[in-house]
Amino acid sequence: MSRFVVFSFVIVAFCSSVIAGEFCDANMRIRRNVATPTDGGIREDVPTKYRAKFDLWKAELLSTEFGKAQWSQFETNKAFVLKIEVTGKRDKGAGTGDLEFNDAGELVGATVTLGGDIDRGYPNSYYYPVLESLAATETATTHNGRLLAVTKFSHELGHVDQILRESGELLRLQDKLVPQYSSIFLKNGWNTKDNKLVDLAAKMGGTPTEIWEHREYKSETIALQFLAEKLSGEPYRCDVIRRVKRNVAGNARQYQSLFASLPIFSDASCD
Repeated sequence: MSRFVVFSFVIVAFCSSVIAGEFCDANMRIRRNVATPTDGGIREDVPTKYRAKFDLWKAELLSTEFGKAQWSQFETNKAFVLKIEVTGKRDKGAGTGDLEFNDAGELVGATVTLGGDIDRGYPNSYYYPVLESLAATETATTHNGRLLAVTKFSHELGHVDQILRESGELLRLQDKLVPQYSSIFLKNGWNTKDNKLVDLAAKMGGTPTEIWEHREYKSETIALQFLAEKLSGEPYRCDVIRRVKRNVAGNARQYQSLFASLPIFSDASCD
């Protein structure tokens, strides 16, 4: 069985959402016909037990110009509400979902969910070549996991940015058709060449695997841009960059072009 089919099965079976973070949501939960906010921005839903941690993660994000820009684009958008919540149910993972659309089909809200322990746990290198690369800093002084946590945070904000740039109509169509694709795929012996699946993929702009992969890798390039600034001057900077390059070359060659345009990825000083 090809690796593509295996990963297709895993993603379709466990990630029926087309929007997923470090660990997949079972459903991205779209709400329709929500009133367009006039007092939007960022709403923080952080329990007292996680407030000190979250404040450190937020401070790390805002310590860079890139992170400030990520935060500001949502904080100043009064026609969009970004809810950021921290929960123990997510553990070391994070996710993006709860999309809200107004009557005109425009996206007006989304939720980023951060696990209370995102300062621990490195995801796999196959889909997360940047986040996994931070394992190279384990023996270095890395602010007690804050670097890992804030990079996961930046990755999720990257998902929201992607969603805002996509067609609301396409997002809603994908949300409708992905479960249909999943149902057929699991019943036909995992045959991705099934004409019904080929037709659904054409309508959605790709298979669920391809849609999910592209979003994850795109958010990884955003996380890498954050790290490019955050690691400036750090002695372990090149260790991280080399590991990212190895991860991408070994596992994500078809998406290498997404990374190749970033200056830090082509930095010859870390070859």
